Amino acid sequence: MSFLLSSNIKFNIQTNNKSNSLPKLLNSGASFLSLSFQKHCRYSRIMTDTNSAHSEKKLVRIDISSDTVCPWCFVGKKNLDKAIASSKDKYNFEILWHPYQLSPDAPKEGIEKREFYRSKFGSRSDQMEARMSEVFRTVGLVYSLSGLTGNTMDSHRLIYFSGQQGLDKQHDLVEELGLGYFTQEKYIGDQEFLLEAAAKVGIEGAEEFLKNPNNGLKEVKKFQYKKISFMLYLMHEILNF
Repeated sequence: MSFLLSSNIKFNIQTNNKSNSLPKLLNSGASFLSLSFQKHCRYSRIMTDTNSAHSEKKLVRIDISSDTVCPWCFVGKKNLDKAIASSKDKYNFEILWHPYQLSPDAPKEGIEKREFYRSKFGSRSDQMEARMSEVFRTVGLVYSLSGLTGNTMDSHRLIYFSGQQGLDKQHDLVEELGLGYFTQEKYIGDQEFLLEAAAKVGIEGAEEFLKNPNNGLKEVKKFQYKKISFMLYLMHEILNF
């Protein structure tokens, strides 16, 4: 079962539970989700494990592929967190973040955000900034287009590494990176910022890991270029199946 959140987002739902409980789970957060993972948050998959004999709660596994400089993806994360929080009494969740680079050729040394967006989107960049500011306010945040943007490979290597120490830490790291980059003018390619975020969520060995540029590189690239198909279904139609 698949449904589309936006033109480039597909959720795959796989369950052998004929009671259709997963749509009921998402109904509480549908209004959040439908407005969130836009264009650049490429792929998300949801699976439910209904075979757990040791827990009354079903396990929902969510795979998300996104870039750390994608504002829509971060807003989507905030709204997904709200939807999950409203359903934790019935479900346990595992969330796994995968890499996707919007601009893999972006300079590692960084470039001013506004300069980069103007070169990429032209006159539309001002409208996009105003729109993102409006959307970020809906999740209680102030969007900033000040500071630098650039290559996100190191952030994805760190996210991969954090996942080896627990998916909760990985999810918390994505939160810290998003807050820093989108609201505090931190540069996503600055290893000092990356290490600061890693320390906040209790990731051990991050400095040593990032020091070697080959650590995690193979794993990130392996997933990043995996081909993903998309199916065009409206979310409200699938949620009502």
